[in-house]
Formats: sequence, C-alpha cells, structure tokens
Amino acid sequence: MPSQVISHVHFEDADWAATPDISLNPGLVAIIGARGSGKTALADVIAAGCDAITPAGWEADENVSPSFLTRARKLIGDASATLTWGGGATETRALDGRDANGHMSFPRARYLSQQFVEELCSAKGVSDGLVDEIERVIFDSHSQDDREWALDFTELREQRTARFQQAREREAEGIADISDSIATELEKESLVASLSKQVEQKRKLIAGYTADQAKLVVKGTEAQVARHTQLSKAAQKLRTKIQAYNNQRRTFVALQDEVRSVRATGAPEMLRQIQARHNNSGLDANQWDEFLLIYKGDVDTSLTAYTAWADDEVRKLNGVPPSPGDPKVALIADDADLAMLPLAPIVAEMARLEALFGSDKLVREQYAALTKRIAQENSALQTLEARLTDAKSAAARRKDLQTERDDTYGRVFEAIINEQNALAGLYAPLMERLSSSSGTLKKLSFSVRRIADVQTWGAFAEEELLDRRKAGPFYGRGSLIAAATDALKSAWETGSAAEVQAAMTAFMGKYLKDLLSHAPFSPAQQTEFRAWSKRFAHWLFGTEHIAVRYEISYDGVDIRKLSPGTRGIVLLLLYLALDDSDDRPLIIDQPEENLDPKSVFDELVALFIAAKAKRQVIMVTHNANLVINTDADQIIVAEAGPHLSGGLPPISYVAGGLEDAAIRKVVCDILEGGEAAFRERARRLRVRLDR
Repeated sequence: MPSQVISHVHFEDADWAATPDISLNPGLVAIIGARGSGKTALADVIAAGCDAITPAGWEADENVSPSFLTRARKLIGDASATLTWGGGATETRALDGRDANGHMSFPRARYLSQQFVEELCSAKGVSDGLVDEIERVIFDSHSQDDREWALDFTELREQRTARFQQAREREAEGIADISDSIATELEKESLVASLSKQVEQKRKLIAGYTADQAKLVVKGTEAQVARHTQLSKAAQKLRTKIQAYNNQRRTFVALQDEVRSVRATGAPEMLRQIQARHNNSGLDANQWDEFLLIYKGDVDTSLTAYTAWADDEVRKLNGVPPSPGDPKVALIADDADLAMLPLAPIVAEMARLEALFGSDKLVREQYAALTKRIAQENSALQTLEARLTDAKSAAARRKDLQTERDDTYGRVFEAIINEQNALAGLYAPLMERLSSSSGTLKKLSFSVRRIADVQTWGAFAEEELLDRRKAGPFYGRGSLIAAATDALKSAWETGSAAEVQAAMTAFMGKYLKDLLSHAPFSPAQQTEFRAWSKRFAHWLFGTEHIAVRYEISYDGVDIRKLSPGTRGIVLLLLYLALDDSDDRPLIIDQPEENLDPKSVFDELVALFIAAKAKRQVIMVTHNANLVINTDADQIIVAEAGPHLSGGLPPISYVAGGLEDAAIRKVVCDILEGGEAAFRERARRLRVRLDR
C-alpha cells in the first residue's frame, strides 16, 4: 500500500552526505558496496526516520556497535533525515537520536539490524527477544475473533491456560493437605506397639494401687469399701463426661474466634483472590459482593447457644454439694441409681465413707490419696485406650487417604494435559499453514510437550531428604534419579493422567519401603520424623518439576540447538514468510551473515521474492544471489570517499536497476560471486547473457 512505502529520503545538515536525495522503489531495494562504503549508514538513516531503532540500539556502546549512527554519534552534529511516504506523509528525525522513541511515536518499519539479529540469535542460547518475536507472529496468525480481546500473546496464553493452571494449583494444594494427613496416620500406625505397651503398664499400675488400697481396709468395713468402689466408678464416669463437655465448650469458643476471623479477613481476601484470577469477568462491585463467602446459618446464635448448653450440662453433672449431716447417716440411699446422680453428692458420700474406714488419720489420708490416684490413672488409661483404638484404625484411614491422593495426583496431570492441549491450540493456525507449505517454510515446526526435570527432582531428594549413608538400594549418588527415569519419566512426559497415576502407584509399591529406610530419623523420633515425612510426601507427589513447554524446530532440530546462523534463517522465516499481518517496510542489514552461499540461495532467495510482493524490502548485502536471483527492483551502490580528520568521509549513493549495464558491472565487481550468479540466472532463464 502506498502509505506503507518509503518513496524518498532527504538528508539535511549532513555535509558528509554527498547524495542528499535518494528515491526508493516500492519493491525490493538492495544496498550494496565495498566494506566501509556506507551501506549500513543508509539503512540506519532510513530506520531512524521510521522510529525503528530501539532505545537499546541508540544507547549501545559506540566502540563495539555495528550501527553507523551509534559509532558516528559524536560526528553527526545536527544532521537529520526526512522520509517521504508513498501516501504523501513526511517525517523528519534527528540522526543523533535526540528525538527518537517519543511517547507518541511508533516504529513505522521493521529493522533487522546486525545488532538486533546478533542479540536474538547469539551462540549463548535463544534469547527472550527471539521467543518474543516468534510469539508475536503466532499471536498475529490468529484472527481478531480468536484473540478474545487479548493485546498480545502473553495475555492470550494466560486467558487460554489460566483455568488449568489454577486447577493444577488447587489439586497440588489438596495433595499437600492429604499428604500431611497421611503422615499423621503413619505416625499413629508407628505408635500402636508403644501405646499397647503403655496401656498394659497403666493397667498393671492401677491394679497395684487397687491392691494397696485394699490393704488399708479395716476389718468390719468391707461393705463400706465396696460401696466406696461403686461410688468411685460412678464419679469417674461423671468426670469423663464433664471433661468431654469442657472440650466441646473450648471448641465452640475457638469456632467463634474463627468465624470472626473469616468474616474480617479470610472471606474478603478469598474474594480479592477470585477477582484477581477472573479480572475479565466484567462484574461490578455489587455483583462481586454476591461471591463473598458467608455462613449458611446463624452461626453466632448457634455457637452462643452451644456454649451455654455445654455450661449447663457441666453444671448439672457437677450438681450441688449436700449440707453436712450426721457422718453415720448415708447421703445416698443404697438402692439409688448412681448413673442418675450428679458428681457433688457422690464425692461427699465417698468422703463420708473414707472417714469410717479406720480411726487412724494417716490411714484415712492414704486411702483418700490412693482413691484420687486411681481415678487419675483410670482417666489416663481411658485416654491411652482411645489413642490406641485410633492408632489401630489408622492403617485403614491411611489407605483411603492414599487412594484419594492418587486420584488427586491424576487430576493434577489432567490439568497439566489440558494446559498442554490449550497451548497446542494457540499454534494450530500457524501449524496448519506450515503443514500445507513447501520448501524452506516446511522445515519450521512448533510442538508443545511436557518436560519432566527428573534430575532436579531426584537430586533434591538425594541431597535434602534421604540419608544415603545408610545401606540400601539408594545408597549411591544418582540411583534414585536412575530409578525415577526408568519408572516415571516416560509417563510424566507422554502418558495420560491415568497412566501417570498408575506409574506413580507402581513406583510407590516398588520403592516406598526402600525410600523410608533411608529416612534420616526413626519413627521413634516423633517430632523430627513427622516433619521429615511431610517434606518427603510433598516432594514425592510434587509436580513443580513438570513443565509444559513449547518447542520450535527447524529441519527437525530444536531451535535451542541450532547454530546462530541457522537461527538467523528462522528469524528471517518469521519476517519474510509468516508475518502476514505486518505490511510495514522491512529493513534488513546483511541477512546472509553466518550463511554459506548455497544456504543463501536455497533458504532465502524464494522468501525475498515472496516478501517483496507484500511489502517494501530494503536490504543491505554482500551476496550476489540475494541481489540477482531475487530480481531486486532497485540497486543502490554506496561509495565512501577518503576519511577526514575529525569528521566523516563523504558518502555517495548511485541507484539503478539490473537492466542497467553499469549497475550489472558494479554488482559483478563488488559482490561475492556476482558474475557467477548472473550466469546461473541466465542459464535458468535460458537466455543469452550479454555484458
């Protein structure tokens, strides 16, 4: 389109510009010349006039930058350039960069400078810039409707994958919670033998105290002792009930604190997090209020009532102590149902009976002390028996929790696979185009796959969790990594959720006991073992080492493993063949760098021919194939005069076409392989070539 074509370049206040006016063809313009002749200077000037030089380009070190304007910054002076566009618009920019990248400016051309290409395709690895450019092209390949109002690839990817990433996080948190519960049950299982022993010891202790108490009974008071024993048992039952109600009351009070905290902090924070995760909902503040978590019932009234009820039950169970009377008269009738009486009269009756057991004060005090101690030990025995019963059923609960964790682990991978499929969908439009293309473009491919970093996963356990000094299958360094690679890596990277779940279950069945045998603490070290087992479970079922990554390949080789030159080809593929949405002028400085002549011909010529039909292409080159075999529409020959002391050499530009004999001669004289390229072109066209 005329409005997207640079038709004229004019230099002002540039005494070094021997040719202040240059007209440009709307097709493919090739700038050639000997080394140091000013080729890059013209490309830089045009890019500056288009606001296409990045801030980093302007700020580069003048001693190492390949940019003419950067290296000549101190000698440019007040020089400026005015570009005239095919639609009639003009733009003037200072050549020292002082008015570049203003807040109202935008790049009107795409400039692939040597510095830009070197940064994006360096031997150090694929830079973020190259990935960003690839993502931009992928984003532009989607129709406006498919972009879902996203502004860039990152936003579109977030929209497509956020749901699955959030699901993955939720399920991972669930696994962590379940693992904590399993660790608790495992700890309880390990305590069965110890608790059984403590229960047996406690029973023997109570039996001994009971025997000691029987020895203190005075002859003739056996009936009173038997009655005292009945009352003691009844009192113990009442104290157990009272303790249970007191425990309930403490729970109700704690629930009241939690309710207040949830209302004041928890629920509002959860709402803020939901709003942040779903910021595209379009809901206003009143609509979002509907999502504030509240309690279904009137929990304040209920908890107040529950607390009062517990207090009332405790009062009824304690009862009111009876008034002192004749110590020889029973406070409780022999036929009274002790289960229906409160604690206070029973305790009073026990105290009355204890006074009758003997006339010796010391004996009475010993009997009372033993009665109290037996009651305490019976209470402790009940607690131990409850814990033992709970510990014995821990194995069944643990198995249920492990099944639940396995299922949750499978759901984590369902979320990961869904994220993988969503990312693959982002590349679908571009993949369809690549699959139907031919030649060089067909060598480019995109894929999305899971990457399992088994090395990091296993190394963490070997270094942080396992005691490899202990004899066992994981004694040697790397043994765990090898086992995980063999048993899990394939499933992690390519398996379905069910296959991953099955692989982990099999791995656990085969190696869990061996892994636990390398624990740095024994189960008897309860505090340390509890903390370790939680960390161990979080590691074993963690998925932080699983990443969904998209790969860009050229000719079947991951772009990360390509040479800088071949990465340059990929970059040119993006701009020349795939970037259909960009019709701005494309300015390229020496695209053939790092490529052999055959690669230039095989890989780039067809791309330039196709690109110049869609946009204006301005190219600086030393390579004859890129000038002749692309049928360049205009040749601009740069020539620099002698260098002046403290100034720039005069630079002149002569323009023409390949149909001009003088231009053809310059091409043959200057460019590498010029005459050979002309003759090859003539052979292909089956024409006689006259000089």
